[in-house]
Amino acid sequence: MCNGAAWATGQTLCAEVLVYPTTVKLRPASTPTGRPAKHPVPNRPPCSAAEMLETQRWRRITWRTGTKGPLNARFAAVRVRVADGPLNAEDTRLPGAELWLIGEWRDSGEKKYYLSSLPQRTSLRRLAATVKARWSCEQVHQQLKQELGLGDFEGRSWTGLHRHALMTCIAFAYLQHRRLKAAGRGEKAAPRRTAAAAVAA
Repeated sequence: MCNGAAWATGQTLCAEVLVYPTTVKLRPASTPTGRPAKHPVPNRPPCSAAEMLETQRWRRITWRTGTKGPLNARFAAVRVRVADGPLNAEDTRLPGAELWLIGEWRDSGEKKYYLSSLPQRTSLRRLAATVKARWSCEQVHQQLKQELGLGDFEGRSWTGLHRHALMTCIAFAYLQHRRLKAAGRGEKAAPRRTAAAAVAA
């Protein structure tokens, strides 16, 4: 099922998610009785995310260097208003907030679409790097849960949860500092130890 609630985190959209251009205008609608309708009518119908990006210029962007070399793909972006507002009398979703619609065209031919709430002046390179940061965020979250016990909280208070999350984040920052320091010295990776043993050391 398509989900229009995707933001700068990199959550992918269906290509069929409906969007409006930012130039869309709303005009008042009339009812058979002559009264103004509850919701206005857009002066143009919405189109899919894929259609909106068809006429945009796609640029190849490298967002980081991986273990096998530079990671890159073609990207395009345009400001849109997502069709996620209330339904009008014609069962058409009205335009909502103005966001970035970002398209990713991989060398395999696969296309991905994202929405971002980043500011209007954000560059395409920054947009691409932001949506591709999802993998790193997921890896950090997985390490926090599996190695440092983020998911082991059994208390009942909101304050206790925040303190537990803060301590796991501090432990992760310390471990990451040690990893980067070792990498800077050119040390080979030591046999994997548990996070608790590394913190205790």
